[in-house]
Amino acid sequence: MDTILKGLNDKQREAVTAPDGPLLILAGAGSGKTMTLTRRIAYLIKRGEAPTSIVAVTFTNKAADEMRERITQLLGDGVQMPVMGTFHSVCVRFLRRDIHHLGRDRSFTILDNTDQISVIKRIFKDLNIDAKQFAPAAVRAAISRAKNALLTADQFAAHAGSFFEEVVAQIYKEYEKVLAQTNALDFDDLIVFVVRLFEEHPDVLARYHHQFKHILVDEYQDTNHMQYRLITLLAQKHKNLFIIGDDYQSIYMFREADITNILNFEKDYPHAKIITLEQNYRSTQIILDAATAVIHKNENQRHKVLWTENGSGEAITLYAAPSERGEARYVAQMIRKARQDEWHYRDMVVLYRVNAQSRVIEEALMRENIPYRIVGGTKFYERKEIKDIVAYLRVILNGADRVALERIINVPPRGIGAKTFAAWQTFALMHDTDMLSAGLLLQKDGVMDGVSAARKKAIAAFCEMIAKMRDTAQTKTLAQLIADVYITTGYKEMLSRGEDKSENESRHENIGELINIAKEYDGDALTALATFLEQTSLAADTDTIDRDDDAVHLMTLHSAKGLEFPIVFIVGLEEGLLPHARSQLSVKELEEERRLMYVGMTRAMKKLYITHAHQRLVFGSMQANMPSRFLADIPKELYHEDHTHVHDSMYTHHAHKTREQTALNAFADGTAVAHPQFGTGLIVAQDENTYTIAFAGAGIKKIAKSFDGLEQK
Repeated sequence: MDTILKGLNDKQREAVTAPDGPLLILAGAGSGKTMTLTRRIAYLIKRGEAPTSIVAVTFTNKAADEMRERITQLLGDGVQMPVMGTFHSVCVRFLRRDIHHLGRDRSFTILDNTDQISVIKRIFKDLNIDAKQFAPAAVRAAISRAKNALLTADQFAAHAGSFFEEVVAQIYKEYEKVLAQTNALDFDDLIVFVVRLFEEHPDVLARYHHQFKHILVDEYQDTNHMQYRLITLLAQKHKNLFIIGDDYQSIYMFREADITNILNFEKDYPHAKIITLEQNYRSTQIILDAATAVIHKNENQRHKVLWTENGSGEAITLYAAPSERGEARYVAQMIRKARQDEWHYRDMVVLYRVNAQSRVIEEALMRENIPYRIVGGTKFYERKEIKDIVAYLRVILNGADRVALERIINVPPRGIGAKTFAAWQTFALMHDTDMLSAGLLLQKDGVMDGVSAARKKAIAAFCEMIAKMRDTAQTKTLAQLIADVYITTGYKEMLSRGEDKSENESRHENIGELINIAKEYDGDALTALATFLEQTSLAADTDTIDRDDDAVHLMTLHSAKGLEFPIVFIVGLEEGLLPHARSQLSVKELEEERRLMYVGMTRAMKKLYITHAHQRLVFGSMQANMPSRFLADIPKELYHEDHTHVHDSMYTHHAHKTREQTALNAFADGTAVAHPQFGTGLIVAQDENTYTIAFAGAGIKKIAKSFDGLEQK
């Protein structure tokens, strides 16, 4: 037990050794949250709790893996692990055991966002819905919101309050039918189905209550409604609920995260014990004081005051650039200076509110020959060639997986187009079987209306190929099966024939990496395949960052959560950008923007730079932006302004337009104007160079008088 409690501060020790019952740990940024959670699990096991009676839920696979490693270090290699993983992976585990109670097969496949969009696009065609009028991604998001609210398709239809929602209701019903027919679940279903399972089958819930006596949840501030409902049901009997999180870092409202889950914990559990971790081990006191000054302007929060023994540290640097190019060049110069001061490139990160801001930063870094990596690009399992090979594997495992089948039926080309595929689908329904079995029937019963003999032969040959690979899979490893798929399907030959040799070589290497990953799975291919597909479909970590690669990291503020860097740059501190324009009319959204700023600031360990630009090119027009209100929240004694001159030809060009050019756009206060991006607005004020305009849809904006896209209404 001494090993488990060693090195803990008083509050951490209190949390780790707390008696059973509902417990909320408010863990400030850098306060040792993961260590406290891990030590609590080790403490429970050491005091005699069976590891199988403990379930710990995280938000990333990386966090779960880190916890396993730490528990092994604390308790030794032979220790049995509790059930640990993300919400989705834990729910998959439950469903593989019990989904049959809901009338579904245990061998279900899991659709990612791309697969869902494919299904929705197919439904658009079936229902003659115009994809230009209703974006498939928007429909997918609406269905996801409905599932988060635990609304079935019929319930959603009953509450549809607009034409868009009525259309979504139609699509939602068909979408659910497709998923049922193909034995598939989407990410939301993984949690929704477990909630349904627990609510509709009390005997099943009772069995899990008997097994799990201790429930631990990481990052509770990020839970949404269905996750909250799941945890509530699991903890219903014993109420041994160890919740850890930080309301200051709740930044995922766009993913339906609900901050009230953590703010209202005592309402749900009146006898809960609350422990606050305020000692920070990451940052300097100046950085913490500045971040605290920003976040304390929020109303809906649990007040915390972080402190550290790391010393006061260096003052924050504030830089006001003439334009976004000047801002980017300043950042590049400061990175170069830090490198000369013997910091590594990997010690630095540039954070921004929206991905579009990265382009000008990239240009400046390239100009200075500074290596960089953008976090949040195409993930490995989302690359086309990987999704194609994985789709073949899904079809081998589940012949009813129509989504995967449709993806690869003509990759490589086999002459099986949309009409042939539809006829094949009809043929399968007529014979009351899945499409692969129907394809094999074509060898005996060749009646398929409107399909040529050559195409029927192509379908039969494809189905026979899949059937043979499935049969031989029992004598192969998973890695051998993937290699077999790659060659037998003609995919490798297709890449070798492609015109873009460098791109195809890269795709070839990625498939080689997929085979390497598969070597980690033991047993025959079919046995390993279900686990492999499950884990690849759940591989959604945004924090798989190679810190051994000596490069500056570029990422959005949302992507930075959970990370830390010695030197942090936060760029674009301007009204309309951070805080974002969408938050201007909502107190709730503005508070989330403030939390986003707090998260960015508390990533910094040693040095923090915050920058903004006087004017910025937005959708082709030069826009003059006011400095972010968050800058005014930081006490002046905590920062110094850097007046380094950065040459910026773009700014100079715009600043020196002639008075005659500016006069062309001379509008009086009160004039109604139209802007190509922001729509119609009214000029409410102006100075020598800018107009202040109130736009109906975009709020207050400052527009340079030199911009020639402004027209009088």
